[in-house]
Amino acid sequence: MRASAQHTPRDPAEPSRQPANELGDFLRTRRAALTPAEVGLTTWGTRRVPGLRREELAQLAGISINYYIRLEQGQSANAGDSIIEALARALRLAEDERAHLYALARPAAARRARSARPETPSPGAVRLLESMRDVPAVLLGRRNDFLAWNPLGHALIASHLDPDSPADPARRPNQMRLLFLDPHTRELYRRWSDEAALAVSSLRYTAADYPDDRLLAELIGDLSIRSPEFATLWARHDVRLCSRGTKLLHHPEIGDLELHYEAMQLPDTHGQRLFTYTAEAGSPSEDALTLLRRRP
Repeated sequence: MRASAQHTPRDPAEPSRQPANELGDFLRTRRAALTPAEVGLTTWGTRRVPGLRREELAQLAGISINYYIRLEQGQSANAGDSIIEALARALRLAEDERAHLYALARPAAARRARSARPETPSPGAVRLLESMRDVPAVLLGRRNDFLAWNPLGHALIASHLDPDSPADPARRPNQMRLLFLDPHTRELYRRWSDEAALAVSSLRYTAADYPDDRLLAELIGDLSIRSPEFATLWARHDVRLCSRGTKLLHHPEIGDLELHYEAMQLPDTHGQRLFTYTAEAGSPSEDALTLLRRRP
C-alpha cells in the first residue's frame, strides 16, 4: 500500500466530523501522497510541499478547480459517479480506497441508521464456529467487538481473557482496544506496527460505511484520546480491507507461529466477519497448533 502523507491529527474530541470533512481530509492526504512526477506533470521552481496542488489534481481529473475546492471543503454533497471515478483515477486509488471515496462522496447513499445497541452475533455463524473444532476462529462485529469465538480461537488470540466474555455485551472484548491498550495483545503480534496499521485502515473503511453508528464513533474517539499511536494512524487516512493474509504471532505458551487468515463477510449481518487461522501443512506452526489443541 502506498505510503501516506503525515499531518497533524485532528482533535480527538471530534471523532465524528464526518462525512463532509472526512472527504476533505481523505482527498488532501491522497493528493499529498502523490508527486507531480508520478503523474507525469512537469513543474518549475521551488515547491513548498511535495504532493499535488489542488489545481493540479483538478486538471488531472478534468474538473474545475472551483468545484474541487468545494468538494475538499465539504460544500458539495453527493458528487456524480463521473466525478468520483475521475478523482479515483487521478489519485491512482486502490480498489479499497476507491470504494471508500464513494462512501465519503455519496454520504446519503452510505448512511444507514443504527441504534446504539450491542450487536447480536449471527446464530448461523456461531453454529459454524462451534463446528470448527480444529481451526481457530473468531466472530467480529462491525465495531470489532468479539461476538464469539471457538475454544481454539480463544486460546490463540485471547487466552488471558475470560472465555465466556463475548457472550456478555457489558464485558465483551474489543479487538481494537486490545490491540492498542492491552500489553498482552501487543506482545502477541511479532510485527505489531504492521498489524496496528492494517487494523486502523480497515476501521476507517468501516466507519465510512456506517457514519451514523454512535458507538463506533465513540470507540474511535476514545482510542484517539487514549492511544497516540492510534491517533497518528487514524490521521493518515489509509484505507484497506482485511480479507486475507498472514499473521506472525508469538504465543505465550507455544511460541512463534506463521498463520494464514481468511476474513469472511457474512451477508445480512451489517458488518460481521468470521476470521479463521490455518497453518501450512507439515510446518512448525501446524505442530504448534496441535499443541494448542491439546492444551488443558
